[in-house]
Amino acid sequence: MGITYDDVVSTNMIHDKRSSIFDVKAGIALDDHFVKLVSWNDNEWGYSNRLIDLVVYMNKVDSQ
Repeated sequence: MGITYDDVVSTNMIHDKRSSIFDVKAGIALDDHFVKLVSWNDNEWGYSNRLIDLVVYMNKVDSQ
């Protein structure tokens, strides 16, 4: 997970290892009780990195 305060577009997220990047500037309050949040991702790259994390974790658990 990540967060950005910058002005960004989808191409800024290409090859970002994080699964999701919360965009502070893109969210808006629709009323007093409802907020629209925006989060960016590079789903193929982020997913691939989570798979690597899983394999590393499985290896660690298996070696104990």
